[in-house]
Amino acid sequence: MSDADTDSGGGGPEKTNINVRLTETLLEDIDATWGEEGYNSRSEFIRETLRDAVRHPGLTRKSWKEIAAVEHARRTGDSETFSRDELLNDDE
Repeated sequence: MSDADTDSGGGGPEKTNINVRLTETLLEDIDATWGEEGYNSRSEFIRETLRDAVRHPGLTRKSWKEIAAVEHARRTGDSETFSRDELLNDDE
């Protein structure tokens, strides 16, 4: 691996660069989202998204969409609020 393939700046763990092909539309969606969500960069947003996918492999794409919809509704004030117990016992 060449020095160009890694980034150990910032004193954290060494990072390896990878190449990923995305459609222009997906890249535009990513760029429209990362700043609004409080990330400092596109890379930070993508890393966190990948961490979520690895940490929670049992969540389906449908589950993530539902989570995103609920979070969006919560942030925009378009949702009911539920207690933790109500959410945990939702399948009863």
